[in-house]
Amino acid sequence: MTHQIPTGRRGFCRRGFLKAAAAGLGAPSIVPSSVFGAAAPSNRIHVACIGTGNQGSGILRRFMENDDVEIVAVCDVNTASYGYRDESQYLGREPARKTVDAYYGKKAGKSTYRACRTHIDFREVLARGDVDAVTVAVPDQWHAIMTIRAAEAGKDIYCEKPLSLTIAQGRAMVEAVRKHQRILQTGSMERSSRLNQHVCKLVRDGKIGQVKRVTTNVGFNNKVGPGPGWQPMPVPEGFDYDMWLGPAPLVPYHKDRCLYRFRFNYDYSGGQVTNYGAHSNDLAQWGLDMDDSGPVEIEYRRAVWLPEGSLFNTALETEFLCRYANGVELVCRTDKKPVGVRFEGTEGMVETTAYPWQARSEPASLIRAEFPSGKYSVDATSAHVRNFLNCVKSRQEPAAPVEVGHRSASLCHLGNVAIRLGRNVKWDPQREQFPGDDEANQLLTRPLRAPWKLADSV
Repeated sequence: MTHQIPTGRRGFCRRGFLKAAAAGLGAPSIVPSSVFGAAAPSNRIHVACIGTGNQGSGILRRFMENDDVEIVAVCDVNTASYGYRDESQYLGREPARKTVDAYYGKKAGKSTYRACRTHIDFREVLARGDVDAVTVAVPDQWHAIMTIRAAEAGKDIYCEKPLSLTIAQGRAMVEAVRKHQRILQTGSMERSSRLNQHVCKLVRDGKIGQVKRVTTNVGFNNKVGPGPGWQPMPVPEGFDYDMWLGPAPLVPYHKDRCLYRFRFNYDYSGGQVTNYGAHSNDLAQWGLDMDDSGPVEIEYRRAVWLPEGSLFNTALETEFLCRYANGVELVCRTDKKPVGVRFEGTEGMVETTAYPWQARSEPASLIRAEFPSGKYSVDATSAHVRNFLNCVKSRQEPAAPVEVGHRSASLCHLGNVAIRLGRNVKWDPQREQFPGDDEANQLLTRPLRAPWKLADSV
């Protein structure tokens, strides 16, 4: 079912316009109409990409390849460097700008071309009157602030998963997006895979009977950080480290704290539980028809940690069990398959693994009828981006709207709470509280380093 989102104000307020004009940002960069084929200027969505690292650069390309999109700006605290997921990647603000200009220049038939503007501070992007939507592909500690401020500025948002750093921040994001009538797509692109759509529909339609058990996977750490006794390093030229930290605690710089490796430190992320779990647990919630709810109890099973004092401090290996009010149990555990979900019911089993796109079931006819080979290869991210763009135009809910992204991230956060406390916890998914558990409730949120606040109006 799709829901109509009321059309809010496109553009932005007078105060934002004056800020932009004062900074010399009011005039949009013009890309020739011929570059966009049949897409009329009035139908183009002007996009600014905030975060141009490993994931952000890939999303940028997916947006740019749509003829009804014009990338008008890129924003990143890093000018350019190596050190991302693949050590050979040379990414950052300037490489992203060159990618955009080269793409449009080639389509316009010009060897030298510059139309895309660059920014270090995301607030400059949000003050621009020529930006309709933003992508947010930055470390998790920034997701809530950037999303809420973007909603306040009247921008639609494509925010990477996991949607939030904490459950309280996720709820604040939901409220802001709804208040300002924005479209938000969570970057849970697995929902735009036709194979995953089919698998989850089979489960919801009762094709495997009553679901009894769900198993989800999260991957092992794919990077190694320094152990106890690590020493600070000088901040590289062209890298705004204070802005990178943002609302996170002020701590000494080390290269393994930043860029791709942020996900292995609790100050900025939730480890692989929130990284890969935001995919596998998201599919589990979808198949269980729990997109607006969650479990009522989380049982701690196991965790393996690095030595105290290591720079990476998220769990190396984990296992926890979530129990829903209807009796269904979900076990999330570290596995060699980084993303996957298995549904077991009274009349059969169906599972899907994201890498590569494949699924199997018992009886096999459940999958074979729709996908004779049992496999389906597709660029789900491209489909997810296209779904977002369509919804920006139609004002309908996208495949992974803000409430869905919040609830899927919450399941991962709940697992991390049990893991960090080393014990079981009860959960009220309606009130979003741990009943009578002050110690656990303290982990629902994080303090923000001054001067950062969630909302510009606070």
